[in-house]
Amino acid sequence: MCGIFGCVLHDGREAAPLIHAALKRLEYRGYDSVGEVTISNGTLTVKKDSGRLDEVHAKYNLDDLLGPVGVGHTRWATHGRPVKENSHPLVDCKSRIAVVHNGIIENYLDLKRELETKGHRFASRTDTEVVPHMVEEYLSHGLSLEEAFRKTINRLEGAYSIVLTSLEKPKTILCARQESPLVLGLGDGEYYCASDIAAFLPLTRKALILEEGEMAILDPDGIRILKAKNGVAVKRDAITVTWDPESAKKQGYRHFMLKEIHEQVHTIRDAMRTHEIYYDLLASKLMQSEKVFIVACGTSYHAGLVGGQALMKLAGMNVRVVVASEFSDEALDLVDSKTAILAVSQSGETMDTLNAVRDAKAKGASIVSVTNVLGSTLMRLSDVYIGQNSGPEIGVAATKTFTSQVTVLLRLAIAIGRKKGEVSSKEISELEEALHRTPALIQNLLNTRVEDVKKIAESCSGASSICFLGRGVSVPTSLEGRLKLLELSYIPAIAYPAGESKHGFIALIEEGFPTVFVAPRDETHKKIIGNIMEMKARGARIISIIEEGDEEVRNLSDDVIEIPESLPSLATPVVYVVPLQLLAYYMSVILGHDPDYPRNLAKSVTVE
Repeated sequence: MCGIFGCVLHDGREAAPLIHAALKRLEYRGYDSVGEVTISNGTLTVKKDSGRLDEVHAKYNLDDLLGPVGVGHTRWATHGRPVKENSHPLVDCKSRIAVVHNGIIENYLDLKRELETKGHRFASRTDTEVVPHMVEEYLSHGLSLEEAFRKTINRLEGAYSIVLTSLEKPKTILCARQESPLVLGLGDGEYYCASDIAAFLPLTRKALILEEGEMAILDPDGIRILKAKNGVAVKRDAITVTWDPESAKKQGYRHFMLKEIHEQVHTIRDAMRTHEIYYDLLASKLMQSEKVFIVACGTSYHAGLVGGQALMKLAGMNVRVVVASEFSDEALDLVDSKTAILAVSQSGETMDTLNAVRDAKAKGASIVSVTNVLGSTLMRLSDVYIGQNSGPEIGVAATKTFTSQVTVLLRLAIAIGRKKGEVSSKEISELEEALHRTPALIQNLLNTRVEDVKKIAESCSGASSICFLGRGVSVPTSLEGRLKLLELSYIPAIAYPAGESKHGFIALIEEGFPTVFVAPRDETHKKIIGNIMEMKARGARIISIIEEGDEEVRNLSDDVIEIPESLPSLATPVVYVVPLQLLAYYMSVILGHDPDYPRNLAKSVTVE
């Protein structure tokens, strides 16, 4: 996720101060690097660097760029670490074309190789840079800027919102989108494009929504929208935005957490887009090791539990998942040069995880990682890393972090499973195909099941305690559901493997005690029915997350939330956790708490 703002202003009006202010409003979308470009007197000028907006402005004075047309970008790195040369805008060989981009271009390596054979020189390690070079290449064949841009975006695979400005047409901005958001603003003879309405809300409340597969041309005469595939013009009426600036940042959602729950439809797709070459590198490191430790904290630990089961089941690996804070006391004696540490951390700065990694590295272990922050300490300590591509997560309670990390870890297990051949290719392909279906399933849930969750949250808001139970890979899902409820509602909550619930937890059961079962119709189904019956017989109120059509569990439950399709067991955490996230969110709101800022918690725990 990155922030983009572009503007075409009246002659004599400077774009740079407007861009700067707009980027400040968008900084929540990305803050590892910043850049601006404007055009004036036949010159395209770029100022950019790594760091937060205020730091880069203090260094370069972004406001003194000249010209009425310009584009700005605040970055959250997905390809290439956050250093100056990877910051946006990116330019072509002759610095006549500048591009900013939000998203992931899946086929950039193929395009880059093609362009390099034609003599193009690349200055960054980003996927974005193929765009200005591809446009430059088409221009060299005599195409207009508009056609060169349209042909370029039709070559791209993946998700993108792209904004381009060029000396070829110095008063024009071209933009396009596919999956990543982009909106257009209509001022008084001035025109804007941005990744969020929040960027231009102080300038205008008239907006045009650019749909997927469309491009737009902004110039002093107005805005034209075209179908990217064939260049056919699109007519669209403007809308009037009634949100206040803070609501605009949340895109109309009441809280960032709810927005981020909904964003999982897109962030899971982005997690799936990481190029196979990175999985191959990480897989090779793990396959060279005799034993693997997954170390993580909190939500990342729960994702690690799913990843550990996947690596054992699909790849037959000797894997142990350890809470990072316990690792050096519990497992360090087992670490040697034939050990691999797979560290999982959204921020890449969690102190307990870093301490475990440093201790293991000192004993000769290989370090591989999954993180959301390129340039983080964990990334720098790693021999190989994979970005989970979630974008900034503003809500303190992690949501899209969990599903993205699980997706990456499952893809890693799939890659190793294919190489080792210890399970059937059919089983691996079914899991991979199911992962591609999960965004649509989550969208279905968000469209059809939210009211069911709200009613359950209202009825449970007076509970003194709640328990979450699951079996197999649903144990980590249950643990994550319990963590979210605990963090946001402050209701004491517990989670157990369902088979262990009769050892201890069952003593707490009294009439009406809310007990949430994560009960997919997988290999654990028959056993969890027995656990449900044990709790029901003692008066528990049974709330079950089930597959649609599971009449056995439905008939035993007081409330159910149905998942609309069957999934392979290992894929279920990605979807079954979403109702639990929603339950925690609505419980928090009902009880009058702020789910974005739960008390005593921080986004990155950087103390021991």
